[in-house]
Amino acid sequence: MPAVSGLLEGQVALVTGAGGGIGRGVALRFAEEGAAVAVHCRTAVGAARDLAARIGGAGGRAVVLRADLTVEDACRRLVGDATEWGGGRLTALVNNAGVQPVQELAGMTVADWRAVVDANLSSVFACTQAAVEVMRETGGGTVTHIASVEATHPAPLHAHYCASKAAVVMHARSAALEYGPLGIRVNTVSPGLVDREGLAEDWPEGVRRWREAVPTGRLGRPEDVGDACVFLASPLASWITGHDLVVDGGMSARPTW
Repeated sequence: MPAVSGLLEGQVALVTGAGGGIGRGVALRFAEEGAAVAVHCRTAVGAARDLAARIGGAGGRAVVLRADLTVEDACRRLVGDATEWGGGRLTALVNNAGVQPVQELAGMTVADWRAVVDANLSSVFACTQAAVEVMRETGGGTVTHIASVEATHPAPLHAHYCASKAAVVMHARSAALEYGPLGIRVNTVSPGLVDREGLAEDWPEGVRRWREAVPTGRLGRPEDVGDACVFLASPLASWITGHDLVVDGGMSARPTW
């Protein structure tokens, strides 16, 4: 795949949850900028294969790797497989995989809570820990977690999701402290409302309200998030770590009173 500007030329990246949506946009942008990309999926195998074929057809390198990231050993195997495919190197990890169920607190069980925390937070911890073991031996690297504006602006019926994303932001800041001396930078990207197929039909009122309120006048696109991740993984961000980069079209700047 011809590089747009070659910001990530020579890098080997693993993008989790890359079968669709934001993860797909991130993986495409990494490939466009010259990185070889390991495309992770859990169930969206067909979509992940289509993405890898698109990258390969444009001259890039991609491989599809499947894993259930709620299982710690599966996280470690995934990182190991990506590293092996990358010739013993892994320079960038984007922790994008996660879930966003809707459920009120009153009826939520501990099992419901744990399912979200395991998918959104524990997987980030395990994949990052495994990736750092590789990066520290091969000259360093970058880790970027996909958090959310809901980490700081909670939404009704999203308590478990909001709490998990807030914890993801703090994990990155803590990891930045401990892994910085190893040459590894850790940051988060917090998207606002990102468009997807069928969103306007599924949530017309929410989409209308967002478009009316956001200063830039539109929903986000997966590639908007991908651009932020490319930047953080590139030499342009060599002195940026422990940072949460909000990508929301300016919505967070609006007053709430």
